[in-house]
Amino acid sequence: MSRLQLALNVDDLDTSVAFYTKLFGVGPAKTRPGYANFAVAEPPLKLILIENPGEGGSVNHLGVEVADTDTVDAEQARLAGEGLASVDERGTTCCYAKQDKFWVEGAPNGERWEIYTVLEDSETFGVGDTSQVGCCDDDTVGERDLQPTATTCC
Repeated sequence: MSRLQLALNVDDLDTSVAFYTKLFGVGPAKTRPGYANFAVAEPPLKLILIENPGEGGSVNHLGVEVADTDTVDAEQARLAGEGLASVDERGTTCCYAKQDKFWVEGAPNGERWEIYTVLEDSETFGVGDTSQVGCCDDDTVGERDLQPTATTCC
């Protein structure tokens, strides 16, 4: 199973959840403070809402959710063969989930794409370190529990 991921910045999470619930006919699969995600069957979509007042209506990042780590590895090898560089994040916690993923670098318009699989649920938004680039990184050294912001993603 693969599905496109669209992570949006929203001004008001509750209002946005109500709208997207009506639009897609399904409620969120997961909600946390400042965060909601929808697993929409048709069309196959993982919709992520990240509350960032003043940034509403903008794209946070784009991605493709895949079934397992083997698929993450296969996609990374395929894209490397196409000359696209990537940055690994294995066993990282982001958007309330432990994930294996990589970020594709070099998109012509600077958009961020991640290819990822969810390993397990998490109670924290994200934990990372400054040696990794991408989701849930900031200028803090060491592990930390983050809340969603315009500079983080899932």
